[in-house]
Amino acid sequence: MQKQSLTKGFAVMSAASIIVKIMSFLYIPFLMAIIGDEGTGVYGVIYQVYVFIYVIANSGIPVAISKSISELTAIGNGKDALRAFKIARSYLIILGLLLSLIMFITAKPVANMLNCEKASLGIAVLSPTLFITAVISSYRGYFQGRGNMSPTAISQVIEQFVNVFFTLLFAYLFRETVEGSCAGATVGTSVGALVAAMYLIYIFKRNREYRQYRDPNVKKLPYGELAKRIIKYSIPITICVAAQYAGNLIDLTNTMSRLNAAGYSEVEASKLYGLLFKYQQLINAPIAIASALAATILPIISAAVAIQDKKQLDEKTNYTFRLCFFISIPSAVGMSILSKQLYSILGYGDGYKLMMYGSALLILMSISQIQTSILQGAGKLYKATFYLLIGIVVKIMINYILIGIRAINIMGAIIGSIVGFIVPIVLNTIEIKKSMDVDINLLKLASKPLISSAIMGLAVWLVYKPLYFVLKFIGSIYIANAISTCIAVSVGVVVFAYIMIYVRGITKEDLNNMPAKLKLIIPKRILTMIR
Repeated sequence: MQKQSLTKGFAVMSAASIIVKIMSFLYIPFLMAIIGDEGTGVYGVIYQVYVFIYVIANSGIPVAISKSISELTAIGNGKDALRAFKIARSYLIILGLLLSLIMFITAKPVANMLNCEKASLGIAVLSPTLFITAVISSYRGYFQGRGNMSPTAISQVIEQFVNVFFTLLFAYLFRETVEGSCAGATVGTSVGALVAAMYLIYIFKRNREYRQYRDPNVKKLPYGELAKRIIKYSIPITICVAAQYAGNLIDLTNTMSRLNAAGYSEVEASKLYGLLFKYQQLINAPIAIASALAATILPIISAAVAIQDKKQLDEKTNYTFRLCFFISIPSAVGMSILSKQLYSILGYGDGYKLMMYGSALLILMSISQIQTSILQGAGKLYKATFYLLIGIVVKIMINYILIGIRAINIMGAIIGSIVGFIVPIVLNTIEIKKSMDVDINLLKLASKPLISSAIMGLAVWLVYKPLYFVLKFIGSIYIANAISTCIAVSVGVVVFAYIMIYVRGITKEDLNNMPAKLKLIIPKRILTMIR
């Protein structure tokens, strides 16, 4: 199985992320129609429990696998890379089995503790998924460490496709009661994970080149050393991810209590938090692409550090941020300008101003994710975690103050998040320059995408306004808005691409790094413009 370039790996992971997100957006309305309003709340509680335990089990060790394998392979110690994977896989299987049993046994008391007794059956039914996802995570970490993102990407699409089908099927079959319908809906998650695990194991066994040769000049590492390496890497990464999730839970409690303190009733506070939740759901779609880029760059940075390749370290780090801005800046500008239109199409009602002003958070979150992956790849795991924790504390403090001011209310959460990400971004930038001796000028790298996005934004608005004005007299307001938005977005993509080429934001070198299949869908006229 051939190792992929950064661009190809990112393209593969991004495509998978987009497909998975589209499937999620499409099936959720059908699921909500089956399980109803009460069922939606019960289903949400079930997954709050599952995701929290999932983070503990699957956040650290898979990344540790990816980092260890890339480092050992880079120095010519492929056999120990395979041994490290097998050791980590054993840890994950034991951990996954243990957490599955705990989740199953404590299903009823946990549901009662959360004041949602009807969630207990769903929590119990979903518990085996933790064991299956532990297996999946180990293989995904292995393939990512080998620099091949295709198995991970394909398994994600397979998992989601199977998940959607069986979730809707079993939710419908057991629709007689809320408990049964919600428990049935969780079956899809388990079956999807099982099929994905079977696919990854098949690919692993089919490709025999994982039986790597060890350079005679590289000594064999003892079992204890490999185990220590996995534990050393996984603990700070787990803390890092768990801190983010814990921060979100604290944020939820903080937001509701401060809205009450501002004079809003419990019902009003819930509605305002609902607006924030919808905003977060929307912004998470493009963030998935940044996550794909972060997953792709980590093993590459790890390998470059292992062999002390300063040139590759500089090139890949700067190139990664260029890709990051190429995706995040136009996405943020587009979502800001068309925020009201997007909310209308999705039926999200009010709250579009959160997106209008808060879309900048998309850029900051993307930068932060990339920086964290780079520092983790370079072995600065605890510093990356510490800086993130500082940002979370700052965010909670600002949220506490601003949300409690009635005139600001829920917008305070947006402001707090923006400042909460700026803090670790500044600290991460200093750390990367100091410890890795990599010169990164984020403003310079962002300048061309910013110029192109500004012109794109103007073009989008100039196309949308007159088009909507004409179409609303021909058909329904909803259809007029949907058609006008789609056309405006299409024009915006073309304008952004042309301006980026004109200001040399896209170069011949970028074209050469691009996957061959992707180049086939780009018009020849555009290809000839790139210098």
